[in-house]
Amino acid sequence: QVQLVESGGGLVQAGGSLRLSCAASRSTSSAYAFGWHRQEPGKERELVASISSGGKTNYAESVKGRFTISRDNAKNTVYLQMNSLKPEDTAIYYCKMMTSYTNYWGQGTQVTVSS
Repeated sequence: QVQLVESGGGLVQAGGSLRLSCAASRSTSSAYAFGWHRQEPGKERELVASISSGGKTNYAESVKGRFTISRDNAKNTVYLQMNSLKPEDTAIYYCKMMTSYTNYWGQGTQVTVSS
């Protein structure tokens, strides 16, 4: 079992930045990928960014050029650097760890961008 704990969310003005962190309770060597997802009230959860074990990244069109996903295997931590934030980025952000046998989710962290 792996616990994922997100942190770094908060309230920020449009144009500002936040850095989300996702810390795993144990080694993430078994993970083939990590992802950041977000969910607004009444809407489905959507993929924001992902990073493979080899470091290949993938982004939703809406965040390309503004968000950067990275991972530090030594710290068992994945990051999401969010720049030039917009009000439409407001959501709960969830970290996901994907392994060959199951997926793990964090509890989420709220990001609110004011206009």
